[in-house]
Amino acid sequence: MRTVFAAVAVLGLAGAIAWGVVNVGFLTKELRTDFVVWTAVCWALFALAVVLLRRVPVRHVTALVVAGTALVGGAGLTGVPNTSTDPARYAWDGIVQTAGVSPYEYTPDAGELRDLRPAWIFPESTPFTRDDGTIGERCGEPDRQVHRAYDSQTGDVVCTLINRPDVPTIYPPMAELYFWAVSAVVGPDAGFFPLQAMGFVLVLGTTLALLATLRRRGLDPRWAALWGWCPLVVGEGVTNSHVDLLGAVLVVAASLLVATGRRLRGGIALGAAIATKLIPVIAAPALLRGQPWKVISASVVTFAVLYVPYVAMTGWGVLGYLPGYLTEEGYEDGSRFVFLSAFMPDAWTTPVAVLIVGVTAVLVWVRTPAHDPWLGQLVMIGVTLVAVSPRYPWYALLLVPFVALTGRVEWLAIPLALLVRQLEPGMALQRASLASAVLVILLVTLWRAGPGFTDRLLDAVGHDVDRLRRVVGHRRSAPSSAPGPAQTR
Repeated sequence: MRTVFAAVAVLGLAGAIAWGVVNVGFLTKELRTDFVVWTAVCWALFALAVVLLRRVPVRHVTALVVAGTALVGGAGLTGVPNTSTDPARYAWDGIVQTAGVSPYEYTPDAGELRDLRPAWIFPESTPFTRDDGTIGERCGEPDRQVHRAYDSQTGDVVCTLINRPDVPTIYPPMAELYFWAVSAVVGPDAGFFPLQAMGFVLVLGTTLALLATLRRRGLDPRWAALWGWCPLVVGEGVTNSHVDLLGAVLVVAASLLVATGRRLRGGIALGAAIATKLIPVIAAPALLRGQPWKVISASVVTFAVLYVPYVAMTGWGVLGYLPGYLTEEGYEDGSRFVFLSAFMPDAWTTPVAVLIVGVTAVLVWVRTPAHDPWLGQLVMIGVTLVAVSPRYPWYALLLVPFVALTGRVEWLAIPLALLVRQLEPGMALQRASLASAVLVILLVTLWRAGPGFTDRLLDAVGHDVDRLRRVVGHRRSAPSSAPGPAQTR
């Protein structure tokens, strides 16, 4: 009966997700309340299912977690993307590449690529009569997911699902290879489903890997459901098929490889992850204990090699819209650091964020065992997400698998806080949600640590400082490698 109750809860979660994907529609200001209610229901059912799973006999856990992941992931396939139009850019970049054109060379409104535009990404404009009697063209207003652009050669109205259609792509080469591979298999007219199906495969495959890893480490396999059943994972990884999912999967692969002593292969996976979305670079510190040069060299070489064909085709154009995006998002002037800006002027937030992330990286590097990087990854990624406070919750896809590998469910407060930021643009609520997430994590961490935590923490810090001093002192006192007169034969 315990297994049945947990299975019913998962069925309820899958049903709620499917109903919302089909019926709620695309996230707009008018539908925000519907989205908030639907999201709250899904997360409540997720919490209930995870709680009930704790009482399921171990012999039934693997089958239930895998079946639940398939059900929940399948529910995410029942409709088109509903929070982002990024998949339209993914598909377009794939279509362009299959035609032999670099995705960094032209913008989507470029007249040179007019013949490549499929109707499902570039719908026809709708004529309408203006107040002065003239005829105009509109692009699906008030449908916010259709954007208006102008053909760069003819000046004609171009309606498209691609956001920012007048700028080049922002995605690094591993992501572009992924888009090309999907498009090369399915063709230009397949719609969103192939990317969503690939998201489903990645989520399910990662769940299996998490189950195997948890069992091998002698930990509770139930924790894998924190990934496989998570509404954020199915919503942003499957329904909206964000490429951040691929980056997260590659970081998990890198961590598994390094933890089992295969550092060169782990470095290759890490380099591929960084070449997917750049932000996975924050996963590096937890992987650098013990022969760090292997991980670093393999990741750098992989990153560079993936860029080579695109640099050969486009030159410095491979940077795409990245510099403009960082300025647009407010990271250049510090205005986008929502959490930190609650305590200091915007001008200070960028250096303070860099300091926080840098100090965390050093501590994670010093404290994380090579064979057990999971907690280090969780802390590094979680602290970075709070400090940087991105506007988009799918960045937290990088965090969730390490919640599952450590069982630290309290860290899911960070994805929830980023969801609040997506659903409610009010600055005060965004700051309050991030502050609440930090408070929850700190309180639960103290509870987990038990009595004497402060003394143990101070001892650990003192030990690390002494170790760093010895390393630095050893390097300063080491003899020069250049032979002096007494060394010359």
